[in-house]
Amino acid sequence: MYRQFHDPEVLLSPASLIRRLLAMIYDGLISIAVVIVVTWGYTMLAAWVIGFDEYQQMAESGQLNTDPMLSTVLFVTLYFFFAYFWTRTGQTLGMQVWRIRIENDDGSSIRWSQALLRYMVGWAAWLTIGFGYLWMLWDSEKRTWTDHASSSRVVRVPNEPKN
Repeated sequence: MYRQFHDPEVLLSPASLIRRLLAMIYDGLISIAVVIVVTWGYTMLAAWVIGFDEYQQMAESGQLNTDPMLSTVLFVTLYFFFAYFWTRTGQTLGMQVWRIRIENDDGSSIRWSQALLRYMVGWAAWLTIGFGYLWMLWDSEKRTWTDHASSSRVVRVPNEPKN
């Protein structure tokens, strides 16, 4: 189900790089908490399936240092964490604090496929030492690689009028 955030005729201003980065810091802290909880759950389940003594021996010998299954679980979990917020309200918790939102050009919420593109390209944008986000400084529409890849934009949410 897609949500219309505002009238398609209304053009909101692009979110600044500073606001985006500050929201990413907030979301990064929340992501760390999610990773800790999921890793704990994964570890408990794996130890229960394998056996706690065997699992402890594997951990002590370093066999679990590069567990591809855990890495995959964390990667997918973080995708669903971000995609849920992006597709539902257009805002993660950090984005709500800094009053920015992801939306389509017509002011509607993005789809799950767009969220997947944003997530995957977001990793590439960071792996290039943040160049994918700095790109907005030269882009005429102030869009990053993730915005271009997902055909969406990040806008500044206007203040609600007080009644």
